[in-house]
Amino acid sequence: MKQILVPTDFSTNAENALKVAAKIAKKQNCEILLLHMLEIPSQMNDAITGSTGIPEAMLFIQKANETLENETQKSFLKDIPISHYIQFEKATDGILSFSKKNNIDLIIMGSHGVSGIQEIIIGSNTEKVVRQSDIPVLIIKDDSLDFNQPHFIFASDFTEEIKTPFKKMLELVTIFEAELSLVMICTPNSFKTTRTAKKILANFVSEFDIKNYSIHFYNDTNIEKGILHFAKDVNADLIGLCTHGRTGLSHFFTGSISEDLVNHAARPVITFKI
Repeated sequence: MKQILVPTDFSTNAENALKVAAKIAKKQNCEILLLHMLEIPSQMNDAITGSTGIPEAMLFIQKANETLENETQKSFLKDIPISHYIQFEKATDGILSFSKKNNIDLIIMGSHGVSGIQEIIIGSNTEKVVRQSDIPVLIIKDDSLDFNQPHFIFASDFTEEIKTPFKKMLELVTIFEAELSLVMICTPNSFKTTRTAKKILANFVSEFDIKNYSIHFYNDTNIEKGILHFAKDVNADLIGLCTHGRTGLSHFFTGSISEDLVNHAARPVITFKI
């Protein structure tokens, strides 16, 4: 791991993400890229890129640069390579394009979660990044995540399509020297006998060189509740799972377990694109 992207709106949630990024950067000796998005109206954007600038827009840019510079001087970032950037684009689009352009290895974002009608209609920038990002996205609610041999649970159905993102997940497990719990959630709509579930997981893990792991099967009324309840029962530090990255009507009708967990989990969640 070489580069971590931390998008910031200068909120407490964003600073919590930056603190977690600092822990990883110190452990891995990697660089942090701090990104602030300015969604300036198009007419202002045209003026900024032209020969003259609109004073109001230039003031926004100056203030954002000053705040970013102050962020990089925080004590918990001491001795960590860090650079900061401003991008003029809608938040989600800007974060995704920036990560691709700069070959980012991991995106870390803070989230306070949303619920009810706001969750259905608006969603959050964090959710949208989780859905569309091709690289792992770590979502945190506070700065308490410790990387001193954390307990990492990975929930999945362990089908063939999971194998590629699973390899990415194992890289992080190795980096953090984490204890790994692999769990298959069984619900009334996806019931499997213990014998069948054991066979699926045994066949899956046989293709990988995994150390310090355990296998679990957990029954619950739905997958989201099963993951949350299992994580609480085993006192997990981090929840990992895969996302299909559905968009549009497909996303609206099928929903997304990963996005629901981003909203509702008190624990950090890391997602991997299938």
